[in-house]
Amino acid sequence: VQLVESGGGLVQPGGSLRLACAASGFTFSRYGVNWYRRAPGREREWVARISTYGGTTNYADSVKGRFTISRDNAKNTAYLQMNSLKSDDTAVYYCNAHLTNYWGQGTQVTVSS
Repeated sequence: VQLVESGGGLVQPGGSLRLACAASGFTFSRYGVNWYRRAPGREREWVARISTYGGTTNYADSVKGRFTISRDNAKNTAYLQMNSLKSDDTAVYYCNAHLTNYWGQGTQVTVSS
């Protein structure tokens, strides 16, 4: 079982990034997908969730209207489109298969001018 995040980087406030979470070793389409983040000195924070076939999405209030979660089951990949980024969005972002202990290694997102 493997989840691999990618797409992080350094971006200016107001900019955008698209994270990807590539899954392997399990039946990806049977699981919802969560994105979490952990900022320095802070607890891990749930960011967004998408259902197995993408029909239902949920977001933390802190990202609602700015972030969009999606998935492509044919590619075994989930995405997090992040727009209007703020310095408070700086964190390591992780994907997780819902209700499992399957986690990726994380990808760093830094929002700074």
